[in-house]
Amino acid sequence: MPDELTFIGTATTLLRIGPFTVLTDPNFLHRGERAYLGYGMWSKRLTQPALTPAQLPPIDAIVLSHLHGDHWDRRARHELSHDLPIVTTPQAARRLRGRQRFGLAVGLQTWQQHALTKDGYTLRVTSVPGQHSTNAVLRALLPPVMGSVLEVADPGAQVVRRVYLSGDTMVFGGLAAIAERHGPLDVAVLHVGGTTLPGGFVVTMTGADAIECLRLVRPRVAVPVHYDDYGLFKSGLDDVRKAAEAAGLGLDMRYVRRGETTAL
Repeated sequence: MPDELTFIGTATTLLRIGPFTVLTDPNFLHRGERAYLGYGMWSKRLTQPALTPAQLPPIDAIVLSHLHGDHWDRRARHELSHDLPIVTTPQAARRLRGRQRFGLAVGLQTWQQHALTKDGYTLRVTSVPGQHSTNAVLRALLPPVMGSVLEVADPGAQVVRRVYLSGDTMVFGGLAAIAERHGPLDVAVLHVGGTTLPGGFVVTMTGADAIECLRLVRPRVAVPVHYDDYGLFKSGLDDVRKAAEAAGLGLDMRYVRRGETTAL
């Protein structure tokens, strides 16, 4: 089977890379249900996920960028297997291993790695820089977020695929180090949407921000996700498309809708 990405909704994707199947940022709330974002803030889901947890294929691991209700929700908590490895931030891993009883949650500091093996292949997940806000005060109130680079190496230790997952980051100087340490990247999966909190604080990339991120990380293929599922998302897929066309970056932009699959 070729390497591919299936978009389920929000930042939830199925990545099939080498022999591994990885689920990212599982958000399975139904249309009309509300995601809790902390400090009394809620946002209502406007869309329906393309799959339910019961419809997923066998999963080898979950990569979770951070603990927010639109990335890890009550349906994921109750309906996903508690025996799945989850690679996430240290703060999220402590909570998952605690009352939520996901005992295989692993927390990574920036640049730390976690490896899994299957059929002679190795999947290395590296935590890379991410900042949920450029405002220092707001950043301290939001849950820590990580980007991640997924590298699959074949039985001969040759890396056959590198995928960057941005997490809910804004553009900042730390992103440049990702390409320096882990380039060249085959694919960048970008969390966009221009999520805007009360007071006008933007905490995920707009279309224009996504293009600046791509200039820094320099992938071959880019797949924007996390763009229209909640009312707080103010910069949709059309914003990314317009910014990409104006920038002329010369890379392969893949615009996927819920339920669609694109080859990597």
